Amino acid sequence: MKDIRAHVEHLFRDIPNSEEKEAMLHDLCWNLEEKVRDLMETGKSEEDAVNKAIVEFGDAEELKAELRESYPTNPSLTKKKKAKLNLHFSLWGSSLVILLFLFINFYYTPDTIWFIYPTFAILWWPLAMTFVYKRTEDK
Repeated sequence: MKDIRAHVEHLFRDIPNSEEKEAMLHDLCWNLEEKVRDLMETGKSEEDAVNKAIVEFGDAEELKAELRESYPTNPSLTKKKKAKLNLHFSLWGSSLVILLFLFINFYYTPDTIWFIYPTFAILWWPLAMTFVYKRTEDK
């Protein structure tokens, strides 16, 4: 019966793991194993019964489509990845802008330190992205 489980897992390998997928895999394996037992009771060998059950099962595209509709992707995971990417981008971007102001300040007006003032405004960007990232992390 390992052949049945391997075949069903192979059919659904491109579907993301979820509780729904596991439940469907379990039900399909149970139904196919029941079919194999019924075929073996009629006199078929186990190998023939397994092969016939798999062939009669056919293609699983309708079931895969149903799983994709109910669980297309993990939206919280993609939101979390986007929030993390935005956080990293804001950290690097704000660091580069602050370094640019620092360079301009010391190159053109070394007697007056003014780069600190725009730095406070620029730091709100990564601060806001940190808040968004932490909020998606909690969900």
